[in-house]
Amino acid sequence: MLIFDCNSESNLSNWYILDDVVMGGRSSGEFFINDEGHGVFQGTVSLENNGGFSSVRYQPPSTLDISKHQKVVIRLRGDGKSYQFRTKSDVNERYSYITTIKTSGEWEDVEINLKDMYPSFRGRKLDMPNFPAEQLSEIAFLVGNKKAEAFKLEIDEIKLN
Repeated sequence: MLIFDCNSESNLSNWYILDDVVMGGRSSGEFFINDEGHGVFQGTVSLENNGGFSSVRYQPPSTLDISKHQKVVIRLRGDGKSYQFRTKSDVNERYSYITTIKTSGEWEDVEINLKDMYPSFRGRKLDMPNFPAEQLSEIAFLVGNKKAEAFKLEIDEIKLN
């Protein structure tokens, strides 16, 4: 099941940036399709004003039934930094289910077991069950490595297996 295929024809209207500016920070991210047809999430993380993160989020046009799938596979190229991959069953939930991806700087297929993703809110692991992997209403990539830094993550495809 394809969640999103980045290409020169991609509609980015369901993608949006959420940075630490919502709490007074000064980080800045952007998301666009480059000339090669890949989604690019890039920007700068700032620690000023207790900031420290930038994220790009995607909400499919409708909630997806993912009950027949066990893994998400992401074709990406990072900059050697760590990124969180986040999911939500319901967009109204305040918490997300997360896992960390350490990028290599090369194109790679990252495979994530959905049921291994744990619930977290504002950087704290919650005492709740892991992701139920029954429905999906949002995915996100977040960078926040507790240091000021520039970042760049290229995304080719996100699918479920």
